[in-house]
Amino acid sequence: MPETACWMITGASRGLGRAFAEAALEAGDRVVAAARDVTPLDGLAERHPGRLVRLPLDVSDRDAVFAAVDEAVAAFGRLDVVVNNAGGLLYGMVEEATEQQIRDHFDVNFFGAVWVSQAVVAKLREQGGGRLLQVTSMGSGGGMASVGFYGAGKAALEAVSEALAMEVEEFGIKVTVLQMGGYDTGLFTAGTTATEPDPAYEALRARLAGMWGDDAGPDPATAAPLVREVAAVEEPPRRLVVGGKSFDMVRELHAARAREYDATERLSRLAPG
Repeated sequence: MPETACWMITGASRGLGRAFAEAALEAGDRVVAAARDVTPLDGLAERHPGRLVRLPLDVSDRDAVFAAVDEAVAAFGRLDVVVNNAGGLLYGMVEEATEQQIRDHFDVNFFGAVWVSQAVVAKLREQGGGRLLQVTSMGSGGGMASVGFYGAGKAALEAVSEALAMEVEEFGIKVTVLQMGGYDTGLFTAGTTATEPDPAYEALRARLAGMWGDDAGPDPATAAPLVREVAAVEEPPRRLVVGGKSFDMVRELHAARAREYDATERLSRLAPG
């Protein structure tokens, strides 16, 4: 990454995207901040004149994404780091979600991220390289009741991102999946679409609420230094859990899955495939 880098960050008006944009600007970098509503970025633009470009963007609109990436490159001449962060939460049980809710959710969390990836890869290849950071979740390794569609969208993005990393590495483009822990991003408030609750799941909802508690998590700004370091290192990881507590949880999840594989090995080997 050059001494003064040019960033493009989607979902930049709040939460993690806002924190990453602020950190980059404070470090002297330039930022193209894209979001559906960019008015929350007005004060940030005033504090960093000439180094922040605000782009209204709905990432579910593929044509708009490609046009926005063209505008982002034109603003500063290049893109060094692209953070694919825009997303929301569909909260509710699988049975409760409507077809439209599911499609709208994947249009942003999965397809929107794919459109951004497609649009920026061509630009990064033309300039000889760059970084693409794909924001997913530490919970994408397995389904969790009431947030199954959120996990599914992030898991799908991770699979595509790992394939993309293999495809573009020879062009000098480095792709990293950032499996974010539970930060206080407002995802469960401003970023949430909720299903119509079915009384059949009332007891499960109560158990989940007790399990999760009231802790909203740390400030997103605490994750920004790590993300800047990942963007700067010569050989970044392809997958990184962001957050110490989340790392422990993910490691235990994988250990539990390995134990389950061991316990069912006899059944697996009954089939020749």
